[in-house]
Amino acid sequence: MADVEPQPRSGRRRRAKSLPLPDCVALVLQGGGALGSYQAGVIEGLAGSGIDVDWVAGISIGAVNAALYAGNPADLRVERLHAFWNKVTGALPSFPIFPNDMVREFVHEWSAGFVMMAGVPGFFSPRMVPPVFAAPGSMEAMSFYDSAPLQATLDELVDWDRLNNGDVRLSVGAVDVENGNFRYFDTTETRIDARHIMASGALPPGLPPVEIDGRLYWDGGLVSNTPLTHVLDHQQGDLLAFQVDLFAAAADRPRTIMDVAARQKEILFSSRTRQVSDQVMRVRQDREAMRRVLDKLPAAMLDDPDVQALAARSAEDAVNLVQLVYRANAWEGGSRDFEFSTRTMREHWAAGLEAVAETMANAQVVAANIETGKSAAFDLVRKPVSIEQQV
Repeated sequence: MADVEPQPRSGRRRRAKSLPLPDCVALVLQGGGALGSYQAGVIEGLAGSGIDVDWVAGISIGAVNAALYAGNPADLRVERLHAFWNKVTGALPSFPIFPNDMVREFVHEWSAGFVMMAGVPGFFSPRMVPPVFAAPGSMEAMSFYDSAPLQATLDELVDWDRLNNGDVRLSVGAVDVENGNFRYFDTTETRIDARHIMASGALPPGLPPVEIDGRLYWDGGLVSNTPLTHVLDHQQGDLLAFQVDLFAAAADRPRTIMDVAARQKEILFSSRTRQVSDQVMRVRQDREAMRRVLDKLPAAMLDDPDVQALAARSAEDAVNLVQLVYRANAWEGGSRDFEFSTRTMREHWAAGLEAVAETMANAQVVAANIETGKSAAFDLVRKPVSIEQQV
């Protein structure tokens, strides 16, 4: 088990293996359906590295994993994540196949087709009556699948009292169907239950909207697939954020129609994520430059109202953003987000574990920033250097 020094947030920095921990450690989980098992692997990897998360925020499947994290004690989190992912992939068990990309792609697409016909155990099931024949205005008329199984699964695996009253803050995002506004449900303001998690992942037209306090909500990914902005807007103290993205912004040029479908989803669901993180780091670099200029001013100017106003606007706590991005295999096409097979789930999970291991092996650059109070973004899985110069 990791060597962790439990310290109060107002005292000396907490430490994990080879990494000091600032005032707040956040886990930011993107949406991506079946790819969410990669996030589960990341969570297990962080736990094995002795990193305790203070705040977990998620969209769609990220909200499900976030609820499983916040709604269980530390010694049960990985077990409950395994229980969830074993359940939802149980209809498509792993069996030996020839290790060839063409074969894998065929099995991959067949598995996704099976999900379209049969649904996912403990997650969603197909409606017996097509929505075009259902009564207008009913839930049955607004989706092809019923998400009631997910509520039963969440109630079984999540301790809602712990989730709402425990040490880990939880935030999940959804979209108001009628006005199109994005809304975050946060345990500091709202008592969260299965409805809020299901609303965050209610992607139309597959899944029905979820009613909360008289309003209907859809999947938060329709507006933004990352909750990073919400975390940064409510930051208090220095922050270390692990942002786990399930769609890569950069990829090879597509060659087939299946590649086109896959690339479309990557661009659609990753563009806002990279845009948000890039914008955040640009603003912080500008403020850092402002502070350097202010430090050069003579003492006689420090009481000037304009100088004081500029100093107030440039003041901020440090943010270190560690990006963990799932990069798809060659055989994963446009259906990768709804291919719930046991074999693929285990491969995604293993990829998450490996990403954390590689990140921690190169964590000295993050540690240096945390110790000196600097802000930067890092992608240590590809290369052990800061990517702040790319912002």
